[in-house]
Amino acid sequence: MNDAHVMIFDTTLRDGEQSPGASLNHREKLEIAHALAQLRVDVIEAGFPVASPGDFLAVNDVAQQVKGPIIAGLARCVKKDIECCAEALAPASRRRIHVFLATSAIHRKYKLHKARDEILRQAVESVQYARRFCDDIEFSPEDASRTEPDFLAQVVEAVIDAGAGTVNIPDTVGYAIPSEFGRLIAYLHENVPNIGHAVINVHCHNDLGLAVANSLAAVQNGARGIECTINGLGERAGNCALEEIVMALHTRRDLFHLDTGIATREIHRISRLVSRMTGMMVQRNKAIVGANAFAHEAGIHQDGILKNRSTYEIMSPQDIGMESGELVLGKHSGRHAFLHHLDRMGIRLTGAELDRAYERFVALADKKKTVYDDDLIAIARDEMLEYAAVYEMEYLHVSTGNHAVPTATVRLRKSGETLQDAACGDGPIDASLKTIDRMTGIQGRLLDFSLQSVSVGKDAMGEVSVRVDFGDCVLSAKAASTDIVEAGAKAYLFCVNRLLSIRETETTGKTVADPTADAPPELNRSAEETS
Repeated sequence: MNDAHVMIFDTTLRDGEQSPGASLNHREKLEIAHALAQLRVDVIEAGFPVASPGDFLAVNDVAQQVKGPIIAGLARCVKKDIECCAEALAPASRRRIHVFLATSAIHRKYKLHKARDEILRQAVESVQYARRFCDDIEFSPEDASRTEPDFLAQVVEAVIDAGAGTVNIPDTVGYAIPSEFGRLIAYLHENVPNIGHAVINVHCHNDLGLAVANSLAAVQNGARGIECTINGLGERAGNCALEEIVMALHTRRDLFHLDTGIATREIHRISRLVSRMTGMMVQRNKAIVGANAFAHEAGIHQDGILKNRSTYEIMSPQDIGMESGELVLGKHSGRHAFLHHLDRMGIRLTGAELDRAYERFVALADKKKTVYDDDLIAIARDEMLEYAAVYEMEYLHVSTGNHAVPTATVRLRKSGETLQDAACGDGPIDASLKTIDRMTGIQGRLLDFSLQSVSVGKDAMGEVSVRVDFGDCVLSAKAASTDIVEAGAKAYLFCVNRLLSIRETETTGKTVADPTADAPPELNRSAEETS
């Protein structure tokens, strides 16, 4: 391996999807995986195959369809996890099994109830077992930053001897500070005799806002792989943000003398794609990809920028693919222009989906003066359905006001039959959802309802993300419209249709499961089990 190259290991589809409020269906995961390949990441961690049938299918399809990067799957140090991971990854020409086991004293005592020697034995046996299925094995000692350094060094040496070609040092709970984390990586290089036989990765969480700083300190002390996510998505406060770590290394090559091989001009596009598909808005003052990242309001800054951009900009918008003149389409744009823009953004739709998306684009272009890239992403995402919709919304009318009783009238179509009903509520959204509940006979409890503008202007589409508890499962969905009440009702109806699809799958015994459903509780946490 070139010692000046830093491997970029993207875990947006695995750790990033665990971000509270984020939701991706199967098709959306594939779109993001293709975009990551265009970004030229070294490794795509596609998911945790044993967690659910949906996760297995997503990893399997990414392994089949996405070429270029190594495709990785996560597994606990348990035989069934490793076997499932190997099966899911089988189609990939370049594949990696990533096994993990907690090593810190607090995890050994309270979570695993195991002594050091048991942890060491299980780690080694799991790496050796994984090698039966795959040559490229990565091992992560979970909570490494709170593990005793001497024991951590012992584990790292043992798993490298067992065949791990990559060892990841995670700051699992975002506890470390840069000087401390850098010293830990340096300690391992000084005290693990065979460390030259493996690539040392780091996986830093952002609980103290130090994920990028800790990752930079690690590479300064010998780490050559960084595990990160688009927009810093991830559990709790998130992970090291790919765009920040890559541009830090790119902008300060004079200090680090390191390269990543990332196609930086793809950064802005994939950031927006992930934001729209997960429903997780990028804050305006977010480094690199935020709306204000290249904005200058102060007069003295504007004066300097007009004279020479380098006075107040250390990188240019073009470095990350942020081009001026984003305005793309209007009501006079034709089907060819529409298809061209979808293709430019890397969005792939089937023939029927394209027809429906184009019809929606034409209707939207009649309502608003200009249509932006983000509008097209929202339209395309709504058409990426993986199930037959039982109910389709034909009509929605709401009546509301500060001196009126909010009332909604809804017309749905089911198997050629038209259904219509009305209900009152505390507001137009509540009335609409209660009407849908009455018509479908399905009662859902709304856990989360969030709204953000898709683009700019008073006529911008509003995108609604909902999370609904149906008792036996929790589902998420998103929908966009220039009418935010319609967007909310459509998103809720998407969840109802997904629920019906899941129940039909369970009844017929098919193996297809909805990948947006919450993982089983026993797998929705980082707990290792014995074989």
